[in-house]
Amino acid sequence: MPRQPVYSIPANVAHTQTLHFFPDPGKKEEEGLPKTARSYAGYADVDGPGPAKSHLFHWFFESQTCDPHLDADKQKELIERTPLLIWLNGGPGASSLAGLFLENGPLRVGDDAAGSISVSPDSWNQEAHVLYWDQPVGAGYSYCETEDVYVEDEETLSLMFWQALQRFFDTYPEYLACPLYVCGESYAGKYVPYIAKRIHEQNGSHAGTHLNLRGIAVGNGWIKPELSVRVMIDYAYASGFLGLNQKAALDFAYVDFQEALKAGRMRKATDLGNGLVNAVLAFGGNFDVYDARRWDDLSVGSLPAYLNSTQVKEAVHAEHEWQFADNSGPVATALKADIMADASPLYADLIHAKEKYKVLLYTGDFDTACGYQSTEEILAEIMKDGWGNAKRLIWKQAQGHPKGFVRTLDNVTQVAVPDSGHEVPYYQPQISREMLYNWLFDRPFQGQDPTGVVQAILDKAQEDADKEAA
Repeated sequence: MPRQPVYSIPANVAHTQTLHFFPDPGKKEEEGLPKTARSYAGYADVDGPGPAKSHLFHWFFESQTCDPHLDADKQKELIERTPLLIWLNGGPGASSLAGLFLENGPLRVGDDAAGSISVSPDSWNQEAHVLYWDQPVGAGYSYCETEDVYVEDEETLSLMFWQALQRFFDTYPEYLACPLYVCGESYAGKYVPYIAKRIHEQNGSHAGTHLNLRGIAVGNGWIKPELSVRVMIDYAYASGFLGLNQKAALDFAYVDFQEALKAGRMRKATDLGNGLVNAVLAFGGNFDVYDARRWDDLSVGSLPAYLNSTQVKEAVHAEHEWQFADNSGPVATALKADIMADASPLYADLIHAKEKYKVLLYTGDFDTACGYQSTEEILAEIMKDGWGNAKRLIWKQAQGHPKGFVRTLDNVTQVAVPDSGHEVPYYQPQISREMLYNWLFDRPFQGQDPTGVVQAILDKAQEDADKEAA
């Protein structure tokens, strides 16, 4: 695949303004224009699904710690010691460019009709290289040469993605030595561990170019659906969206869902599980499943109009219509047998691997779809008794309210983020970036262990009760 720099992009749908990334050697430098970072975009051509060829779209942003005016070979040591993050949105069917423009990327799309694009002050590429991928085929700009052919299982998906990474690093070898972290949110709670497992296995078999995998990070992951659906029902009941009799009806229907899972009837389980989710929402007046404080989902706004404009597609070397879906459409339909499958054993394998891969799992507290409780119970099962005994810190601001609640044991870190829905980098951009960098660079989560304070409160309560009894 050829090297394809992105020197600039339109700053709105109408292309009346331009945002510049780094100097274009073929053009005279324009005075006073900020150069943010080196950027590349385009397609990696891979095999599959089936006999077809597919084209997976990527958009890369070099870390802002690097100098976009200086050739890579003149800052080799800096580039290679900088972590490279892969970012994947979920869905299935969501484009990772939504994460780029709405969550953790160097660009932000405005909610105005013009679709104005601005530079974000909260980008994750301030201290790390970030590589956004649209996958599987049918998500975003990515497509298959054979029409109406989509990925049907995670094994195929992960192999295609590994091939895409091989093509990327063949083209951009200056980033091959970078510590590599596979990151994502939501349904990427499945994508991420399957891809990391594939990289781990291919490295072990010496197939292809060795990739410097160091860890994974997942936000509000759809990992163990059997657990997440139960937790959603309980959350909705505790939050007042369900009455006692309504919860009882859903609990009764949940038994059929569990039986389908146990029987391995995965397509039926997906229908029943989706039905339970939709029933919870209907009982609750159709609150936002990703943020119980809202009635409307986050919108991609003007992104479709912007990303499907001729000027933008030319700038980023895209050759297909940009598409976005969330657990709907052909991508989700093809993965129907996968949607309710349990991916938690893969996390256990990665956590306990001899390489001691670093793992970060974080959650926004108001997400009802893939929230804190399911993540906590998954980790308790994987980490056994040690997890419950590990300190859970209140990660605090210098003054004011907590930033989060943090527990670390061995190579695993979990963060619960208050005042946040499903898309944590959207709701808490500065906190999520600090969280990520603390984890990446082994910086401390400054906080308080409340155990001593809590014990003093309980002891005082017991003392008062004893006095009262006397």
